[in-house]
Amino acid sequence: MAFLVNLVRVVYAPLVEPLQQAFAIGPGTVGLVVTLVWAGSALPRIPVGYLLTVLPRHHVVLLSGAMLTGASVVAALANSVLTLGAGAFLLGTATGAYFVAANPLLSELYVSEVGRRLGIHGTASQVAAVLAAPLVTLALTVSWRVVFVAVAVVALVTTAVFYRVAKRVEFPAASGVDRNFRGAVVAEWRLIVVGVVTFGAASFVWQGLFNFYPSYLETARGFSPGFSRTLLTVMFAAGVPAFWLSGTIVDRVRVAPYILGVIVAFVGCLLLLTVTNGLAGIVVLSAVIGYVIHSMFPAADAFLLSALPDEHRGGAYATFSGGMMFSQALGSWFVGEVVELGIGYDAVFQGLAVVLAGVVVGLALLGATGRLPAVTEA
Repeated sequence: MAFLVNLVRVVYAPLVEPLQQAFAIGPGTVGLVVTLVWAGSALPRIPVGYLLTVLPRHHVVLLSGAMLTGASVVAALANSVLTLGAGAFLLGTATGAYFVAANPLLSELYVSEVGRRLGIHGTASQVAAVLAAPLVTLALTVSWRVVFVAVAVVALVTTAVFYRVAKRVEFPAASGVDRNFRGAVVAEWRLIVVGVVTFGAASFVWQGLFNFYPSYLETARGFSPGFSRTLLTVMFAAGVPAFWLSGTIVDRVRVAPYILGVIVAFVGCLLLLTVTNGLAGIVVLSAVIGYVIHSMFPAADAFLLSALPDEHRGGAYATFSGGMMFSQALGSWFVGEVVELGIGYDAVFQGLAVVLAGVVVGLALLGATGRLPAVTEA
């Protein structure tokens, strides 16, 4: 299910050109359709957090599977820009609902190895990002609609299998004790803010980097469009082992220092990228940056979900997840606007790296003085 829900978020990127031709629309319109997927993924997270105070986690996962199936059918049958956009938004909504419910459920089913299980879950999600373009290429031998028909069929089968498995599982009591959404947010607001600031800032920079990475390599390094896209694929491919290994590591080390170390490594690699011109250096840095930043995501989820008490986990995690999603979504817009003003990519990325380093230093100082108790305890 993790593979499917991430696939429908990333599959629109390689479908940009085919959709423009199929609906006779321009880049701006198709760009709005892509934006609707990510907006749909961000918007329901906090409302779903409230829903988790009423329904068990696995019921919401089942609901998201049903939504994914129906939304895929809408997308496959789209005959206008309006229905195409509606399908994209509904697909995004299903993905947001899924992750907000599934991640806390995994943390409660596997209390002794939260990081490892979230790492496996994230690995499946990242594999989808790597395979999206090849799968679209294969589907286009018939029609772009084949992509969504296939997702609908597999989602239906997977949801049915999940239902059968869930009937035989005894779910932990922790999955049903958080019944006060507002109380959870009020009680855990400091940890939520720390999470949104830390991971939202890092994800903001990452979004700005990877969405413009091919353009950056073409304009600032003179690489061909095809090779530039290949290096972006290398970045995503490096995230596959990163999810798996990082998830295992965070079960064995102090999570907060590990996370700060990962972000510092990301800052260092980004700064190094802006002063590297050689082909070999760019290729290596593309892989290292992809590995480092994707190492942060399972660690972030493991940190938050382990630190939150049972009675607050669903609502507080959903609020954090929604806040972080909105924060990172602005990264691409910011980089695009600043570059359009005439500032070079290298200068933009250097500035973002310095600001992110400042966030890390500030959090480390607050933690050292005991002002971030949730972080220092973890």
